[in-house]
Amino acid sequence: MEIKVVSGDITQQREGAVIVNLFQGATSPEGATGAVDKALDGAISGLIKDGEIKGKKGEVTLIHTLGKMAVSRVLVAGLGKSEDLTPQVVSDVAAQCARRLRSIGVSSAATVAHGAGKGGLDAGGSAQAIAEGTLMGLYRFDKYKAADPEATSFDQITIVEADKSKLADMEQSVARGVAIGEAVNLCRDMGNEPANAMTPTEMAERALSVANDVGLSLEVLEKPQMAELGMGALLGVAQGSEEPPKFIILNYNGDTDNPSNSIGLVGKGITFDSGGLDIKSAAGMLTMKSDMSGGAAVISAMRAIGTLKPKVNVTAIVPATENMPSGTAQRPGDVVRAMNGKTIEIDNTDAEGRLVLADAVAYACSIGLGRIVDVATLTGAISVALGNKCIGAFGNDQAFTDQVIAAGNGVGERVWQLPTFDEYKEQYKSDIADIRNTGGRGAGSITGAMIIGEFNDGASWVHLDIAAMARADTTKGSMVKGATGIPVRMLINLVMSL
Repeated sequence: MEIKVVSGDITQQREGAVIVNLFQGATSPEGATGAVDKALDGAISGLIKDGEIKGKKGEVTLIHTLGKMAVSRVLVAGLGKSEDLTPQVVSDVAAQCARRLRSIGVSSAATVAHGAGKGGLDAGGSAQAIAEGTLMGLYRFDKYKAADPEATSFDQITIVEADKSKLADMEQSVARGVAIGEAVNLCRDMGNEPANAMTPTEMAERALSVANDVGLSLEVLEKPQMAELGMGALLGVAQGSEEPPKFIILNYNGDTDNPSNSIGLVGKGITFDSGGLDIKSAAGMLTMKSDMSGGAAVISAMRAIGTLKPKVNVTAIVPATENMPSGTAQRPGDVVRAMNGKTIEIDNTDAEGRLVLADAVAYACSIGLGRIVDVATLTGAISVALGNKCIGAFGNDQAFTDQVIAAGNGVGERVWQLPTFDEYKEQYKSDIADIRNTGGRGAGSITGAMIIGEFNDGASWVHLDIAAMARADTTKGSMVKGATGIPVRMLINLVMSL
């Protein structure tokens, strides 16, 4: 996919199509859209008058130019209400337009920088949003399908800007958008892979590829090393599978003179979750190939971080294993000892995410990381609490938690904080160990998060429960059916803000 910025007149472009926009409630087109309308002898104005074009968000109208312009087609994209315009809206518009053009066999287009005039966005921010949205919106996972002779590709978008002084900033913004969009799509690829392909070993291979591509250091701990470090919680989950577990550590050193300027990104890497001996239903297992979405998100975020090179040190940690039933699987009632020495009674083998994260968070603290964000498809309870509209957040440092939430809201990945009152600890007390790995039905997402927090030793820590957000059932805007790539953009935005 080629995305470029040029100086020029949108009406003179010769790509396969031209994309302009309209705000909801506008009675006549202005700016670049007005120029295109004039070239088309008022075709856009006529459709507005007839009520066919309303400018509503998500509305895309195709107009054939019939020789009145160098291109044969014009798309008019609705931006919604001007006061509601955000970069996420621009990303969604870019995604919808790219998919529409691909569906009719158009392979290239020229577009204006949506919202960079009357909408109040700066041209660079609009260009970045267009790059991200186009890449994310065109995403397809079809590697296991036979080649479709009728499949078309959309492989070039040109952002046209009349003011030459803005080009340099827009080009840099496009480069950022490409890095971020590619990272999201890498995460989607990993989450969409079947579990027989995306094993813990393959996750480590993907991390190696990222490290080689952008110059990161990689260490992968094997089972004997995990045992030596005392990672009994992780190994307890892994013991039911024939696939060897991997403990993946990626490092980016962007501020070598200041080692304390660091953050740890910890991602749950359960490459398939059967539930273990407390086995899930058949329906409950259908999407459990994506139970490694937290791990995929932190690996993918590291790809963009290595490209964008912020001045901060970042360590990504992924405890990767399957959770399977077998003659060697851990049993309900077993007791395991985590890396920090704390013992855990296994109340339910399907509450395995907090076990692998217990050792991962303890490891992050042991290497001196003072800020930690863990990301996990942890609980079904989060979808009961919040639906599939936002990520659940839990933290022990309000200032840091606010930073994480702002990073998500800033890129359209919405976050809502839930409480972590000490009274909830009563729910996961054990009679024979330090804690149990579940807290019962009530407040399941809260107790799950707090169990992970038991293994944090003094760091500012935030847990993100993405269980309801890791997969989408439909395609809309820049979101494509299947693995979503959430919260890759949020993690990148957080790191860049530090």
